[in-house]
Amino acid sequence: MKNRRFGQSNRMVSEIGLGTWQLGTKWGDPFNEAEALDILEAADQAGITFIDTADLYNGGKSEETIGKYISKHPDKFYVTTKCGRRLKPHVAEMYTPQAIEEFVNGSLSRLQMQSLDMLLLHCPPFEVFERDDIFEELERQKQMGKIAGYGVSVEKVEDAIKAMKYGISAVEVIFNMFRLKPTEELFPLAIEKDIAIIARVPLASGLLTGKFTKDTVFGEKDHRSYNREGASFDKGETFSGVPYELGLQAVDELKSVFGTDALAPIAIRWILMHKEVSVVIPGASRTAQVKNNVLAAELDPLTDAQMDAVQAIYDKYLRDVIHPQW
Repeated sequence: MKNRRFGQSNRMVSEIGLGTWQLGTKWGDPFNEAEALDILEAADQAGITFIDTADLYNGGKSEETIGKYISKHPDKFYVTTKCGRRLKPHVAEMYTPQAIEEFVNGSLSRLQMQSLDMLLLHCPPFEVFERDDIFEELERQKQMGKIAGYGVSVEKVEDAIKAMKYGISAVEVIFNMFRLKPTEELFPLAIEKDIAIIARVPLASGLLTGKFTKDTVFGEKDHRSYNREGASFDKGETFSGVPYELGLQAVDELKSVFGTDALAPIAIRWILMHKEVSVVIPGASRTAQVKNNVLAAELDPLTDAQMDAVQAIYDKYLRDVIHPQW
């Protein structure tokens, strides 16, 4: 496992991290702490030192389980957590300095940490990216030593760019073979301002694993069933916003380019070809997925022809659908 510098923190983190939305559970199934701890152990053994979580995940149990694990391995892991999505209703007016302070204290307790490595606003409404009082409170929490750094997790590139006028040091953004827009303006700005980039949803909710077909059935409580049109949250979170049937066509062409049906490690390796990315965070609902994801670290760099082919497939199938929205 190779390491990369995580922006202004100057911390070196594993280039492949662990996303924990579905830690210890398949989407829609009950949380399983024993399975979650096994996944964290597998990630540790694979050389992963970066963990991404959120106070919302599994009702706080994701943070609690991570806290239980990392407390036995002090100073080994860099943990990013996110806040805001627990607000009900999730509207800009609910974001207040007091709420931020409560989020910080809650995550500190669940993660059993004295100071959060990185706190991100969790895809807030767009008005929040222009709220001086919120970013001033984040800075105050940093000066108090409760957080070492802060940033934003976003749906849209323009939201990340808005937030860059504040003192953020990290941006978490959807970036994968089906989401190329961040390379155009966001990545150059991140390099200029030394802002770490966390690439999330790297496998487009599993679409880029190459395992799905038109006959694949997802569970009733799985967001890949109920959120394809954004019924519960931004549809860009589900298959990266790609219409399912169209995505399958693009995946078939990717399989031809790379000569394999097993696309997951290749899709992650493609992301790592971009030097602006500090870490990529594929998720895992079982240990085998962790082991499969880290295979990307062992792959040779993709060729120029392969990189061009991915761009061509995006331009052919997805640019007109995806590019204007996110």
